[in-house]
Amino acid sequence: MKKRWLILPAIALFSLHACQQNKNNEGKESTENTVKLISPEFDPDSAYAYAKAQVDFGPRIPSTDAHAKCAAYLEQKLSGFGAKVSVQQTQVKTYDGKSHTLKNIVAVFDPEKKQRVLVTAHWDARPFSDQDPDVDMRNKAFEAANDGASGVAVILEMARQIQKSKPEVGVDFILWDIEDYGKANDDSPNETTWCLGSQYWAKNPHIAGYKAMYGINLDMVGGSNAQFTQDEVSRKYAANVVNKIWNVGNEIGYGAYFINVPSGNIIDDHFWMNQAGVPTADIIHYSDNSGFYVNWHTQLDNMNNIDRNTLKAVGQTVLETIYREKTQ
Repeated sequence: MKKRWLILPAIALFSLHACQQNKNNEGKESTENTVKLISPEFDPDSAYAYAKAQVDFGPRIPSTDAHAKCAAYLEQKLSGFGAKVSVQQTQVKTYDGKSHTLKNIVAVFDPEKKQRVLVTAHWDARPFSDQDPDVDMRNKAFEAANDGASGVAVILEMARQIQKSKPEVGVDFILWDIEDYGKANDDSPNETTWCLGSQYWAKNPHIAGYKAMYGINLDMVGGSNAQFTQDEVSRKYAANVVNKIWNVGNEIGYGAYFINVPSGNIIDDHFWMNQAGVPTADIIHYSDNSGFYVNWHTQLDNMNNIDRNTLKAVGQTVLETIYREKTQ
């Protein structure tokens, strides 16, 4: 908002500014006193560094050196945070007929706890920036800083915090592989050329008969001015989970991100998690009006366009949601 008091005398200006500052401070104190976080503080600088570490390997395209090195890094980080880490590995074919080794990275905290929450994100990068406005760039790889690295970065920071202060429930993380190698304009039922990692897990869970109270999938959670709407799949299969997360986000001050607006059908990893019996909500930068994140599948999906404020909003909201769960 533009300041409109420039015509006031200097003393009056100073007094008005001081008065306004006091009111602002009172408002901040009131908010801080009202909202008592149960969860540990999510560090957005740490999450940003985890995103950059992934991007620094280069595009994490299946069957590349960058992909292999990043997988080793993610396993090492999660193990270092005290999780029990395993890797689901299998051979898959992408829509273009190429064969790749799929690696879903699974991290389990407190496996003895029966009540569990599952948080996921995909860690692979799309091989081409087919939505780039420059047609000459559409066959080139891109950093995939938001579409991939941001969700993983939030998970890594969550894992770091969980190591220091445990919630009452058990927490599982899965980093999906080969999510983003799908066919553009896939018109197959449920767009099955996408989300190969979560499709495989849905048929082959890391633990036979795996159950979780609910799941949260993170996708494109680092862009500036992000708005997370409530997609149709999430509302259909996990309405209570959607309400839980969005209510927490609004309560703790992130209502500008978690907006109570329904949006259309999105086939993301959460679709397959729901098919596997885990009611899952998708936190994804999407709206019916503007579509996906503005730099989606373009050369501009890079670290210059990652916003710490968005990482903080998502990370703190998901942590707070989990830490409010009480064992029965």
